[in-house]
Amino acid sequence: MTARAVTAPRSFKPQSARLEARISHDLHVTVKRAAEIQGRTMTDFVIHALQVAASEAIGQSHHVRLSLVDQQAFANALIAPAKPNAALKRAFAKAGKLLAA
Repeated sequence: MTARAVTAPRSFKPQSARLEARISHDLHVTVKRAAEIQGRTMTDFVIHALQVAASEAIGQSHHVRLSLVDQQAFANALIAPAKPNAALKRAFAKAGKLLAA
């Protein structure tokens, strides 16, 4: 039995969407210059900048959201700590013996 590579059909084209924005002439000149410096087309430069900015915004929103959840869980643990279970009691006893030696 031979393995066959699975490939996408040659006619496959990723879907795209159009994005339009009105910008000032000064910003247009700045973006054009930045794209030239990086050896990119303006379209490629703008797409790359959008990808980076979007990823950072999404990452920061997740970080803040998780931080708030973690802060709430920490505060709840301080306010009403859970009672130690058997495993934790054994661990403290073992630690006590190790530190006493």
